[in-house]
Amino acid sequence: MNNEGLMKARSTVKDSGDILYTDKIKVKPLTKASIVIRLTLVALLMITVYGFAMFDYGETGLFTGLKETFLNFKTMFLEASFSRLTITDAIYQVLITLGLAFLTTIFGAIIALFLGLLAAQNLSNQYVSNIIRAFVAFIRAVPTVLWVLIFSIAAGLGSVAAVIGMTFHSVGYLIKAYSESFEELDEGVIEALKSCGANWWQIVFQAVIPSSITYLISWTFIRFEINFSVAVAMGAAAGAGGIGFDLFMASGFYFDLREIGIITYFILALAMVLEVISSRMKLNLRVNH
Repeated sequence: MNNEGLMKARSTVKDSGDILYTDKIKVKPLTKASIVIRLTLVALLMITVYGFAMFDYGETGLFTGLKETFLNFKTMFLEASFSRLTITDAIYQVLITLGLAFLTTIFGAIIALFLGLLAAQNLSNQYVSNIIRAFVAFIRAVPTVLWVLIFSIAAGLGSVAAVIGMTFHSVGYLIKAYSESFEELDEGVIEALKSCGANWWQIVFQAVIPSSITYLISWTFIRFEINFSVAVAMGAAAGAGGIGFDLFMASGFYFDLREIGIITYFILALAMVLEVISSRMKLNLRVNH
């Protein structure tokens, strides 16, 4: 095809008018970076396939293992029932896990609110803001379970170490979320209040927090959902109790697939309820805002 035919092929005429479109279809050329990314993905895929092929499965064949796995899942989720626990016990343990998540979220939110104000660059000194941001980055870089294990050295494994460790990580998470919400405030509002003689606390409580309250509540509830999931894991890893400890006992000690299934259903049901509450809350906040 010659150049004239190529130009005609690239151009189309809109049927409803005489507007002529001459936009060219841009094809992104291959670069060194894209080639490296594709080769890396191919290499990882080949390593994964090789690993599964060379893994020592013992006397269990691949299809036998898949069949047994299917039967385990069938027993777990289609034949779920209580054996050691009762419904009352399960609800009580779920409430303990919820209480652990709620407590750590409240503690983390209160501490993060004040430190988030100091971390916001439009409300604090640059030097103080950078120090808090570096501290927060370090906190978030360490997983929650490690913080719990670190504090368990002093407090011992149990609910105390779980509350301190989860609160510590919640503070790091919420400081970043809150400070970024505070920085969204228009600088003109702050300057107007300063010109009227308002001090720092008046600016915070009359402008910053009222304008950011929607984001604060939203981020706090998101962290509450995260803390609930972490509290389930901490029930087994740190002996914090709750439904997570019962799940650990049913799986690690008794290998009771039916009870594992019913506990999993309890956790999933509660997670769905929290998600519905979160969606309703966000919708109401948007309407009111």
